[in-house]
Amino acid sequence: MSLIRRIARPMLASVFVVKGARTLLNPDPSTVAAKPVTDRLAPTLHKYAPKLPTDARTLVRANAGVKVGAGLLLATGRLPRISSLALAASLVPTTLAEHAFWNAEDPDERQAQREAFLRNVALAGGLLIAGADTAGKPGLAWRASHAADDSRRRARYAAREARHTAREARLSARAAKAGLASKLPT
Repeated sequence: MSLIRRIARPMLASVFVVKGARTLLNPDPSTVAAKPVTDRLAPTLHKYAPKLPTDARTLVRANAGVKVGAGLLLATGRLPRISSLALAASLVPTTLAEHAFWNAEDPDERQAQREAFLRNVALAGGLLIAGADTAGKPGLAWRASHAADDSRRRARYAAREARHTAREARLSARAAKAGLASKLPT
């Protein structure tokens, strides 16, 4: 792992681990902010995942747990792509619930919420970059492309071999028919 990755991943993860741990210990402020969002999403959650809880407090704590767990994974370099994408996904409901600047009446509050919203958008961008980082190893698209190329190459080779074998069989059959089988080299 490069030095930059060793430093940058824990730096990026730190905000999620701290905020997630704080929310796990005291979910009430985030629950109040999340209630309008969770109330809107509850019917959809119930429709597609009926066994999932729909109360705001449980969803806030689950989101905080994802932040702590995925943040620790990212900070330690374990499953960095998956943990980055999990953090980016967990950031969406948090941002919508806690930084809905479009609902703020006070201009100063609106400005503060807009800045926090944009900060979360920037964090999401960083997480998406981290999620796409292959650390110098080939990505899935490259591997799939090369696997397809190898398959095409092997298929062409097999077809060429089959044509060659069929040609030899035709020549052997003609020679046998003409009574020249004893004169063919083996």
